[in-house]
Amino acid sequence: MDQDDFVRLAFIAFGLVILSFVILGFSRLVVPFRVAQTLAAPVGVIGFGLVVFLFLRATASATGIAPIEESVEE
Repeated sequence: MDQDDFVRLAFIAFGLVILSFVILGFSRLVVPFRVAQTLAAPVGVIGFGLVVFLFLRATASATGIAPIEESVEE
């Protein structure tokens, strides 16, 4: 994994977490709250899981276990 991939995944994770809140908010307009939570939960869990993965990957890079390669400009 290089720096560009790491940053791209970070933006995707952030977008997924925000998307889960948007889904929750808009679905509350038409369905009960529990159903809205059920609709938004998978997106939020995937986003949170990606955040956890990125945290562990950054920690492994900081400790030198698995460094993140620098991006090569061509």
